[in-house]
Amino acid sequence: MTKLKNLLLSSALVALGLLATTGAALAHHSFAAEFDSKKPVTMTGSFVKLEWTNPHAHFYLNVKDAEGKEIVWEFELASPNVLMRHGWTRNALKVGEMITVSGYLARDGAKLANARSVSLADGRKIFAGAADDGGPAQ
Repeated sequence: MTKLKNLLLSSALVALGLLATTGAALAHHSFAAEFDSKKPVTMTGSFVKLEWTNPHAHFYLNVKDAEGKEIVWEFELASPNVLMRHGWTRNALKVGEMITVSGYLARDGAKLANARSVSLADGRKIFAGAADDGGPAQ
């Protein structure tokens, strides 16, 4: 009976471990699942905030539309781990700093784009996209 209990306990622990990792796997997506490589975009605006989250970091930018109204756009970046390997920190961008972002629009028309490159006001470019997400290189 003890062997059966140990087997059941071991099986339950393995099942829980698999369930715990499934959520992260489902949360991640390929570039093509959410973004359109035929809709490149370049926007300039003032930096609002950075969300340093997995599986992708995100930042927000106030961008003026054709009438001069400010609209907040969300940009998806690579994972924090990938960004750190390329020199990013949580403080890489400063609130109010003007930046230019090149990337690709979301398929669903949301105010969301996948950032492939970020250019700072002084002209420096910093890495943004993940090379292995299936998206186009910049």
